[in-house]
Amino acid sequence: MDDLKKWQMALLGGQMLFVAFGALVLVPILTGLDPAVALFTAGVGTLIFQLVTKRQVPVFLASSFAFIAPIIYGTQTWGIAATMSGLVAAGVLYMILSACIAWRGQAFIHRLLPPVVVGPVIMVIGLGLAPVAVHMAMGQTGDGAVQLVDQADALIVAAISLFVTIGVSVWAKGLFRLLPILSGIIAGYLAAIAYGMVDFEAVKAAPWFAVPSFTMPEWNWQAVLYILPIAIAPAVEHIGDVTAISAVANKDYLKKPGLHRTMLGDGLATSAAAMMGGPPNTTYSEVSGAVALTKVFNPVVMTWAAVFAIVLSFCGKLGAALSTIPVPVMGGILVLLFGTIAAIGMSSLVKAQVDLTEPRNMVIVAVTLVFGIGGMALQVGDLMLKGIGLAAIAAILLNLLLPKKLGE
Repeated sequence: MDDLKKWQMALLGGQMLFVAFGALVLVPILTGLDPAVALFTAGVGTLIFQLVTKRQVPVFLASSFAFIAPIIYGTQTWGIAATMSGLVAAGVLYMILSACIAWRGQAFIHRLLPPVVVGPVIMVIGLGLAPVAVHMAMGQTGDGAVQLVDQADALIVAAISLFVTIGVSVWAKGLFRLLPILSGIIAGYLAAIAYGMVDFEAVKAAPWFAVPSFTMPEWNWQAVLYILPIAIAPAVEHIGDVTAISAVANKDYLKKPGLHRTMLGDGLATSAAAMMGGPPNTTYSEVSGAVALTKVFNPVVMTWAAVFAIVLSFCGKLGAALSTIPVPVMGGILVLLFGTIAAIGMSSLVKAQVDLTEPRNMVIVAVTLVFGIGGMALQVGDLMLKGIGLAAIAAILLNLLLPKKLGE
């Protein structure tokens, strides 16, 4: 299947972008970033990744869900430009980890960030934003301060988005099964139109061609120290993603081009995205699923997907259309999404057979969850550490400092 003609590769590339599209634009829509910038930086990030890995790995990079919570908090607290400096630093952390892997091997990360650390941190990422999902599903702003849409109508629209997403993910067949989020958004959007929640004036006024609203980062130490620890979880997830696509393609990408190269590519793509005001990049599992379905493992397909993403980012009407999606539609999707993230964190503990009857493990998980979900804050001079970032730091320090058996 890899000896396809150029037009066939291009067609498959368009399909891969379509598979990624729903999740790709969901992150900027939820966080207040420009979806057009996210499309552009996803394309650029994928091309950077291909350059670093010598175009050997068939993956597509786009908006990371793990950073939704810190971006929302960061933009509300310090603004978009300052938050971008923290996201640039997250990419730099990937680059440092890449160097450590090249120097010490893959075992380095597993020792520093075992499942007992990563699992509860991922759970905090999902559960920490649970109130935001509920507020939006009820037609309110993320903090619940303002009622934007009638609550009864909002709940109906949110329920349609939620149940269509669930239905497609559980019962759909073939390629359609890879599009649960996009299906849920479309169904919810149609319902919102029926309830009169959508105003198309912005779409009519928008030009067909428009340059994305790029934003340069502004250095902010508080934003950097808040976001940096959060990058730990997706960095570890990167290993799982590369392992998964290796199994799909029946090639060991952890050895060739090597985990250090894939991690470096991810880091450079993330920093490059943040330098332009886009969300951090990560490898997309749904695209890997589409690769498994089509049996086309040639990375050239991802090159085409990246090119299409860049071209599409300059369509002004697309960005305007995405901005018309009502809050309840997104709220319904987020109810499932944030719960799924938390479940993934729990699953990582189960798969690694972490024994929670062991006092050491129980202490790490318990403190991490309460710090993260409870909003524990620590003032260090002019800097404030709280939430997910503080929880991640606490988990790492407890894992490093506690003896293997408490009481020894």
